[in-house]
Amino acid sequence: MLDAIWWVISNIGMAFYNFGHAVTHPASWLAWGNREALARFIYYGASVEFFFVVFTAFLVLTAVGLWRRGVMWGAVRVLEGLANGLGRTFAWAALVMVLQQIMIVFLQRIFRVSAIEIGPFGVTFARDLSWWSEELKLYNALIICLCVSYTFVQGGHVRVDLIYSQVSYRTRKLIDMVGAILFMMPMATIIWLYGWFFMWRNLVVPNPNASAPLDRLLSQSRAMRWNVETIGFSPNGFDAYFLFKVLIVVFAGLVFLQAIAVFYRSYLNFVEGEASEGRHLSRDRLGAEESPAAH
Repeated sequence: MLDAIWWVISNIGMAFYNFGHAVTHPASWLAWGNREALARFIYYGASVEFFFVVFTAFLVLTAVGLWRRGVMWGAVRVLEGLANGLGRTFAWAALVMVLQQIMIVFLQRIFRVSAIEIGPFGVTFARDLSWWSEELKLYNALIICLCVSYTFVQGGHVRVDLIYSQVSYRTRKLIDMVGAILFMMPMATIIWLYGWFFMWRNLVVPNPNASAPLDRLLSQSRAMRWNVETIGFSPNGFDAYFLFKVLIVVFAGLVFLQAIAVFYRSYLNFVEGEASEGRHLSRDRLGAEESPAAH
């Protein structure tokens, strides 16, 4: 037990050094023209070091927020603003998806067109209708992965409520805080860890091993090259499935950030009471439980 506690404390302490080194030496992991820099980026993106940098940043921000609640409210506004901005933007993918499906049906069934060619700026982009049909999946993925936090802010997720509505206001906020820390954050972290290397296995070769140490990845970097997945499920079908892998990682990151926002808002509501419910909350429409004063 003592060894585990010391391991956590030492990694928190090293997080300050690792963050400072990454900021002061960006070329060592961001200059992807250098294969070793790319290998470092792949390794550290799902490493213990990166986790503790994020975790330590959360601890520091929380400590400052406990001292100055205005800082915590500011973090809530930024994180929920990010969620709302992305959600309100990519929610339009649903309309694009419907319009594209209607266009495909008309072109295929009525006009017997087999391909769609677009070239408004002199650069021609031509794909078979089956490609455009399969590409509709991407709009679904955009909505699910990039609007998940937005839906949470808007109160649109389904809640299985057996106890929550029967307990006091502050107890509900405690439940929200525990849920954010014990469920949302670990789930997002696990998805990130699996999704990170799953993504890179479809972008570079040789495939990076999730359990490989940094030295092995650096030695493999000599043979590393870009090999973006362009294989479709059908001969003329959608061939950019690597985008789905990227969206998995983005999804995990957004859920983790939203968990921080949920934890902070719930704590502030717990401390400040029901008068703070809905403060700085930007919703597109009023829910059944919400009053105009909440805005």
